[in-house]
This record gives sequence, structure tokens and C-alpha cells, in this order.
Amino acid sequence: MKNKEIAGLSDQELIEKIKEEQAGLNKMTLNHAVSPVENPAKIRLNRRNIARLNTEVNKRKKAAK
Repeated sequence: MKNKEIAGLSDQELIEKIKEEQAGLNKMTLNHAVSPVENPAKIRLNRRNIARLNTEVNKRKKAAK
């Protein structure tokens, strides 16, 4: 996801998206431990998307204070 797309989400949507991405990351890493994933760069992209989402959540919390 791009930062513009993330900024357009509501707070609840951000939280739900973080949970979905973390579940996908867990599944991907477990599958990668058993047999190699065809594109291991997807794991890195997933981690970075989670970080982007968390950054937006923290930014909104700071703005609310």
C-alpha cells in the first residue's frame, strides 16, 4: 500500500488492516520455514506495510493529543 492510500483509511480500518497483514505475515513465515516461498521479497514487503500502517496509527495518536 502507498502512504496516500493508508492516510485515506479510517482508524478502525487501519487496525483491521494491521491484523490482516500480521496474520498474512505469520502464515507466510511459517510456510517459508517448511518450504521456500517462491518470492521471499513478499515477506519483506509485508513487514514494511505493517510498519507503514503502525506509523500512521502512531501519527494520528500524537495528533489527537
